[in-house]
Amino acid sequence: MLNRRSLLLLAGLGAALSGRAAFARAAAPALMLAEVYRPGMSLAGYWVSEKFDGVRGYWDGQKLWTRGGEPVMAPAWFTASLPKQPLDGELWAGRGRFNHTMSTVRSQTPSDTAWHEIRFMVFDLPAQGGDFNTRLAALRKLLPITDAPWVVAVPQQPATTHEDLQALLDKTVKMGGEGLMLHRGASMYRGERNNDLLKVKPFEDAEARVVAHLPGKGKHHGRLGALMVEMPDGQRFRLGTGLTDAERGQPPPIGSLVTYRYNGTHPSGLPKFARFMRMREG
Repeated sequence: MLNRRSLLLLAGLGAALSGRAAFARAAAPALMLAEVYRPGMSLAGYWVSEKFDGVRGYWDGQKLWTRGGEPVMAPAWFTASLPKQPLDGELWAGRGRFNHTMSTVRSQTPSDTAWHEIRFMVFDLPAQGGDFNTRLAALRKLLPITDAPWVVAVPQQPATTHEDLQALLDKTVKMGGEGLMLHRGASMYRGERNNDLLKVKPFEDAEARVVAHLPGKGKHHGRLGALMVEMPDGQRFRLGTGLTDAERGQPPPIGSLVTYRYNGTHPSGLPKFARFMRMREG
């Protein structure tokens, strides 16, 4: 039986561990999230930029966080010259290099070599005040920073017509880009998903939560066959296409969020031709 001293020691240890956990993960920042652009939507007053395939990064003026509230263990030199005001952007290693970005950002022991390949592509100033036109003007004055050339203001240009947008999308994708973003110039910064921010991609994507691992058959015998995932509306479906051998050997854990691509939906709302993209980071 544990005596009073032992119980007090255990209680203290539990409190310390709880404190560490609280320090390690903060509440997720209230970030502006994008809806999907569909042909026919008005482009009047929007800015267009490239959609960078990286990890969302939020600088709160002191520390760097992921979208989910995980601290980013970047080297001290990476953040030393960042301003005291919040920055919203994407940690990005270049087109087609998402895996390098993810492994670098997830590492608890930062590698200078890996981080020298990361850029912080900043697209908004959440605490600046004013509409996006005003915030964009302030961002262009704030960046670049001489001592931190890896911190880059995302190039923005006025959107014009759907045909021009499609041509820019095709050009971007052919160069290895993921897609485009549209940002309404008159919009205030709101930490929610709305049409003030739109993603333009050659396919649709969404997120679902892993609820089960389904065993494989045939060539996948003895490892994962498919993920059973649940959509926000509660509907479930199997997600097996797009998984690599490594991901079948070490699948996304139950409870994690994954991103999948699809081409339209069935009348029930379930996605057509769904294929796994990646586990959502942060």
